[in-house]
Amino acid sequence: MPVPLFLAACLLAGCAGLGPSQAPGAAGSSSPGIPSPAEAALPGAPKASPPTGEEEAIRAALQKLKKPDRADYHINPTDLVTVTVFQQPELERKLRVSQNGTVSLPLIGNVKIGGMTLDQAEALVADKYKEFVVSPQVTLFISEYAQRKIYVLGEVKAPGSFDLPVESQLTVLEAVTMAGGFTNIAAPDRTKVVRMRDGESQSITIEVSAITKRGEKHKDIPLEPNDVIFVPQSYF
Repeated sequence: MPVPLFLAACLLAGCAGLGPSQAPGAAGSSSPGIPSPAEAALPGAPKASPPTGEEEAIRAALQKLKKPDRADYHINPTDLVTVTVFQQPELERKLRVSQNGTVSLPLIGNVKIGGMTLDQAEALVADKYKEFVVSPQVTLFISEYAQRKIYVLGEVKAPGSFDLPVESQLTVLEAVTMAGGFTNIAAPDRTKVVRMRDGESQSITIEVSAITKRGEKHKDIPLEPNDVIFVPQSYF
C-alpha cells in the first residue's frame, strides 16, 4: 500500500532532525554510562576512579626506584662508573669502585672518589689530569648502582626494603619470610611481584598455595634488584 505523501514527509523530517552524534551506533557515541572524551571534559562529568590502596602502595614503592638526582648522589663502593675525558678516548674507562672508594685510572693511578658527588669526582679527576692533558674536560656517570634492594609491602608483619644477596638467589617466599611472614588478613595467592623492565613495570602474580601445598617450587621465582613484592589484603 503506497505511503501517503504527508506521512512520508513527516518521516523524512524526523530523520533529518537526527545529527550524526544522535543516530544509534554513530561513531563518537558513548556506551551507556561511559562518557565520551568530549563529555568527560565537561564540568560535572564523571571522574576516573581514585587509585586503590594496593595501587598507591605499589606506586609509592616504584617511586623509590627512580635514579637519584645527580647533584645529591654520593658515589658508593661497588658502583660501576664510566669516566671519559673529552677528545681523549684512550683514557675512557668503565670500572667498579673498590671497597675503599678508589678507582684506578690511566696515567694518574688510584683516585679516591667514594663518598663524593659526581661533580666533585669530576673536578678531582680533571685536576689530576691537568699534568697530562691541556684543560681536561672529565665526565663521570654511574653505569650501575651498587644498591641491590627488594621491597616487601602490604600484608606482611615487617614491611620494608631488604638487601638482595650477591652470592645467592632470593625467592619470593624467602623475601616474605624476611619481612616477618604474612599477616592474618593477607591474601597470599594474590601476591604480586612488580618488576621494572625497560622503563615499564611488569606485574607477576604468585600463587603461594601452589608452592606450599602442591609443591610447585618453580613458581617461587628468584627476585631481581629493585623488585617490589606486594601482598594484598584478603576480601571479607
